[in-house]
Amino acid sequence: MGSCIICGSSVDGRVCELHEEDVVFEFRGTQPDELTSNRYYRGTVDGYAEFGIFVDIGDSVTGLLHKSELDSRLDSMDLDPGETIYVQVQNVRDNGDIDLGWSIRQEKSRFRGALIDDPDAEETLLDESEDDETTEETASVGDPEPVARSSDDTADSEPSTGDDTEKTEAEPESEPDTADEQPEQTIEFEQTTVDRLEGLVGDRVRLEGEIDSARQTSGPTVFQLRDETGTVECAAFEEAGVRAYPEVEEGDIVRIEGEVERRRGDIQVETEGLVILEDDERDAVTERMEEAVVQRARPAEFEALTEDPAVDAVAEPIRDAATAIRRAVIEGRPIVVRHADTADGYAASSAIERAALPLIRDEHGAGDAEYHYFDRRPLEGSVYDMNDATKDITTMLQNRDRHGETLPLFVFVGAGGSAESIDGFDLLDTYDARRVVVDERAIEAGVAEAVDMLVSPTLEGDYETSATVLGATVAAHVNPDVREELGHLPAVSFWADTPDQYTALAAETGYDAEDTRMLREAVALEAFYQSYEDKRELISDLLFADEADDPVGLAEHISEQFRTRLDEEIETAEANIEERTVDDESILVLDTESYTHQYEFPPVALLLDELARRHEDAGALVGVGTDEAYIRSHADIDVRALAEKASEAAPKAALDVRGARDGRIEFLSGERDAAREALVESLADELSALQTA
Repeated sequence: MGSCIICGSSVDGRVCELHEEDVVFEFRGTQPDELTSNRYYRGTVDGYAEFGIFVDIGDSVTGLLHKSELDSRLDSMDLDPGETIYVQVQNVRDNGDIDLGWSIRQEKSRFRGALIDDPDAEETLLDESEDDETTEETASVGDPEPVARSSDDTADSEPSTGDDTEKTEAEPESEPDTADEQPEQTIEFEQTTVDRLEGLVGDRVRLEGEIDSARQTSGPTVFQLRDETGTVECAAFEEAGVRAYPEVEEGDIVRIEGEVERRRGDIQVETEGLVILEDDERDAVTERMEEAVVQRARPAEFEALTEDPAVDAVAEPIRDAATAIRRAVIEGRPIVVRHADTADGYAASSAIERAALPLIRDEHGAGDAEYHYFDRRPLEGSVYDMNDATKDITTMLQNRDRHGETLPLFVFVGAGGSAESIDGFDLLDTYDARRVVVDERAIEAGVAEAVDMLVSPTLEGDYETSATVLGATVAAHVNPDVREELGHLPAVSFWADTPDQYTALAAETGYDAEDTRMLREAVALEAFYQSYEDKRELISDLLFADEADDPVGLAEHISEQFRTRLDEEIETAEANIEERTVDDESILVLDTESYTHQYEFPPVALLLDELARRHEDAGALVGVGTDEAYIRSHADIDVRALAEKASEAAPKAALDVRGARDGRIEFLSGERDAAREALVESLADELSALQTA
């Protein structure tokens, strides 16, 4: 019999079962099956693979640390071959493969003991290289006291006033038993805020704020604490894989005491104590955080990119939208931007992305923070339907449960303004996910009530603009540092009749009309391929090229492909357009099922847009596919009224508007001919009525 090197209890060997996970082992064996599962071992990085990191355990055994076990993205890990890391052996498979887990303790001194695991030795040996101070230094770390609740009647101290220089002392747990006994040494905690932790590494601090999330790793419980200045991860260790402070939930206002450490370049607090604040203490912290966040998030005075009455009409809504985005960054809330899958939609959303990412990096520090806190996803068209909302909610809940992420802020750009999006918005609202819509086109009834914030000049008057004009202006107020990088984007978004002020603004930024045309076409082509992907890096390279002498070098090549493919399809379409005259109204009809290449560029909607620009004299253009039709007209056609009127002439066709803003109407494929004729006749009536009016 021996004694445990941690607690001194009698045990066969050198460490008791309770404390085996507090000890790190040096492996001297040669076979995988000689390892002991659940033990922590010293290892060295052998190399990287797409799915994880290979780690040598000793001289003869190698295991896999899968990327799913890491607490940051694999491509952000700054580990060199041969570098020492500490891992947990989770499983040794029958074929000799070894599954490893990441240890939150990446310094030997953070373990409470060190032993040698030598299968050839008669007993487990004490690691002779162990520092005598290790046990003393770490014995008190990671064993959290039961959670306390602090209220006015029980609090040991007043809530923080935000003064980071205040020092407080923890009271001893009990009075000395005798006068001769020395009192326990008190530990000083410096009251501070998250933004000052960089300068306090190695110090013990006290923080107050809200728990944004809590996630359980294979080692500690990691709480994300947010105060009025930022967010920080606080690791609390009960025992490996066991939830520390189980009473603490997301949204609780707490006081955390612990030591500030730097883990792989990021600041983290090793939690030594955690108290849930209640009553006046809770209210004081909440009020302080709210005031500070609003003050930090609200942009300065409104300033448009250039003179534009449409933008001036929505100055305050633009500031409100920018405030919501900035606040999400400050609070550590992910931002999900959903946008139309058009050149305008991509340019508008990329402007917001360009503004938000630097703020996220500054606020959250980690090399992969932007992937956790910002996501841009294109929609199919400009409708946010139930399918989109269901996918988003599934992803949102998975990220919350697996990674402890808070519910995101959803920003819709160049999309969401039609009634077809309301059901999707309502589903998000069920989970209290906030919704911001930035849309240049007419907003249909019910949309304003279904979202939290709405930016659209059409609500203020008869204004015409683009999603990018609005998105770039929002972005300039999210992050003024990128304002000069956005000047060319509005000119990119107009396919025709670019306003003079935005042509001039692009020229000031270094882009002439030919440059913006090539950018527009290049983005439109790339938007078509892998349409469900954000293509973040590629779109950024196109729109924000670093080469000052040739900012459109990449775009020029892609633009040539765009023009070649579009011209080929236009030639085919022109040869097969049927011109119909109904009640003196000229209506062009194209059988898109027969005379376009399905699943190839250009998409039908873009092809019809180009044809409509080339046939401005026609009253309308109708593209008729297998079970859907697209309407294009320079007249102000009410697509819903059109479909309703056509349904009277073709009741069996089940005509249904699936994207009024996109001019898209679906019907039963078996009633295709009847649907086509009814739409053409109804279009003629609508055009005649508009002329009469």
